[in-house]
Amino acid sequence: MDYASSLLGLLPGARRTPGLRDLLANVATYLPPDQVERIREAAEFGATAHKGQKRLSGEPYIAHPVAAADILADLRLDADTIVAAILHDVIEDTPIAKGELAERFGPAVAEIVDGVTKLDQIKFKNREEAQAESFRKMLLAMVRDLRVILVKLADRTHNMRTIDAMAPVRRRAIARETLEIYAPIAERLGLYKLKLELEDLGFQAAHPQRYRVLERALRRARGNQKEFLGKIAAQLRTAFGKAGIEATVETREKHLYSIYRKMQRKRSTLADIIDVYGLRIIVGSVDTTYRALGVVHSVHKPMPGRFKDYIAIPRVNGYQSLHTTLFGPNGVPIEVQIRTTDMHVVAESGIAAHWKYKAGDMSVAERERTRQWLSNLVELQGEGSSEEFLESVKVDLFPDKVYVFTPKGEILRLPRGATVVDYAYAVHTGVGNRCVAAKVDRRLAPLRTVLRNGQTVEIITAKGAMPNPAWVNFVVSAKARSAIRQYLRGLRRSEAIELGSRLLNQALAEFKSSLEEVSPATMQAALGEHGMKDRDELYEKVGLGEQLAPLIARRLLPSMPEETPSGMPPPLAVAGTEGLLVTYARCCFPIPNDPIIAYLSAGRGIVVHREDCVNVEDYRKHPEKWLPVVWEANIERQFVSQIRVDVVNKLGVLAAVAASISTTETNIDHVSIEERDSELTVLMFEVRVRDRKHLAGLMRTVRRMPDVLRVNRTIAAHSPGKARS
Repeated sequence: MDYASSLLGLLPGARRTPGLRDLLANVATYLPPDQVERIREAAEFGATAHKGQKRLSGEPYIAHPVAAADILADLRLDADTIVAAILHDVIEDTPIAKGELAERFGPAVAEIVDGVTKLDQIKFKNREEAQAESFRKMLLAMVRDLRVILVKLADRTHNMRTIDAMAPVRRRAIARETLEIYAPIAERLGLYKLKLELEDLGFQAAHPQRYRVLERALRRARGNQKEFLGKIAAQLRTAFGKAGIEATVETREKHLYSIYRKMQRKRSTLADIIDVYGLRIIVGSVDTTYRALGVVHSVHKPMPGRFKDYIAIPRVNGYQSLHTTLFGPNGVPIEVQIRTTDMHVVAESGIAAHWKYKAGDMSVAERERTRQWLSNLVELQGEGSSEEFLESVKVDLFPDKVYVFTPKGEILRLPRGATVVDYAYAVHTGVGNRCVAAKVDRRLAPLRTVLRNGQTVEIITAKGAMPNPAWVNFVVSAKARSAIRQYLRGLRRSEAIELGSRLLNQALAEFKSSLEEVSPATMQAALGEHGMKDRDELYEKVGLGEQLAPLIARRLLPSMPEETPSGMPPPLAVAGTEGLLVTYARCCFPIPNDPIIAYLSAGRGIVVHREDCVNVEDYRKHPEKWLPVVWEANIERQFVSQIRVDVVNKLGVLAAVAASISTTETNIDHVSIEERDSELTVLMFEVRVRDRKHLAGLMRTVRRMPDVLRVNRTIAAHSPGKARS
């Protein structure tokens, strides 16, 4: 303390810098004098850089970064982190550049500050995109240096402490962001104290009235619980003494926000949430934790199904404890945590507990688990927009709830609600991409099966298999969703290139030419005119419908006459196996042997319709976007068609019609009841058929049933816009 006080005398105006005395006193308790001197210099540099700037509260701006640094000093972090916290707003809010920081305080400090800095210099469509892009940058900087997020969490914590100076609307928005993103990050990193404070301050700012009501009610409920909890703690201390176990027994009050969330989750009132207090027992070794558990259960009976062993299977953030719930007086449940002293330090300080001040001491199992999670962020940045990236990361921030085993007995942690496909991608992206089937506890299970704790999962892969676009609808982990989308984007591009070259060749065939006959100079000129770098980009744009093949064809053959040649271009052959860029309209369900025509939809490629579809009327408005198409010969795949079946309204008729359809070797994709009255029921079946002949045979079979009044093939009444959406 004396040393810190002497430093204050060296800094002009230091006594007028709010919080600096406390910060220097704090860091002087664990850092050597030369590092404390660096921090003093950083404070002087920051005060000069921010000179004249004020916070909304009216105090000098330097008070904020100094307070953020003091929060990190409480976690005993290294000098570079403290210096970066003091300077974390310098690049953003002052003319100081990153290079100047690196020269004055070292490259590590400059990188941390840059990772925290928002992207205010870049113009975005809206505030949400700017915020999401800033978050993306910060998280990716975390991968390189975890101290980036530690500084950001300290910055957010102090901002939440002083949030009352902000306007109510802004205050609520920041509070929601804190509860959705920053508090879960603090929990993921094991920074329990910061997590509790962020949740409490976020709850108070987002829902001030609910916070006040709940706080008053809890104050009234405290008296009785505190008294009987003290008696139970005394009983346990006596029992530990008799068993020869040295243990510290503490009472702990449940967090206000966690009580509020529990009330929401269980749809209950505060009167129903009776376990507001709990006990924490701290012992000397892992072996003693299990002995202590036996003593606790001998004093009070445990509640069945409420025991959790986070020592054998730690949480993803490194948290370890035994959790049990006891039957207290009058049946009141009492939650008990049992842990070692080291586990308690990790539980309170998380990743910071392992932040050694010598580089050689930084390899710790808990930090390695956190780094694995952070490294996944590199894969996630392939997600389309910054907003999508932010939403994907939110999914992975909340604590894992499902623990499953690999066939070799290794444990994998997955988010609650994770499916077999999530597991496959957690093993490896390549395993997920080639996944075709799975065994759960040695039995075959659907890929969308939701996994439960303790199950053993084995993935069956196949060479040449690829992700199904439908998987995106049920996976819950950000890694799985990102990997599926990335793969399909690559697949979509290759298909678009192939389709685009076919469409261009078709358009050039009108002029009795082909792509092979286009000279390199003409092709290069066309690419330059449209701002494209190569042929593949041109073909991709044509395949996606963003450029029209007839217009590009004219540009590739500039010597041709302006008039369109008479007659239609040669039709494009389709077989239903073209992939993502050729789709079949669900307004008319075209199948082989139907007369068909295709519409070029921007961003989607080709949408095939039946010629008698009501939406083909739009042909007259956009003739340049319609293409002649024909079916390839000998198509072997099946297509979806829809039939309407009018039946007598009687018990079991739906099952009877479905059974009749199955006798024709036809799969039913979907069935619905469109209309029903006392005498008539209208059934709509989506069925998979090979061609018109197959469909006609199916309809004849159904029509012969005694309770069937009529059978028709349907065309849904969609507008042209909906048909192509």
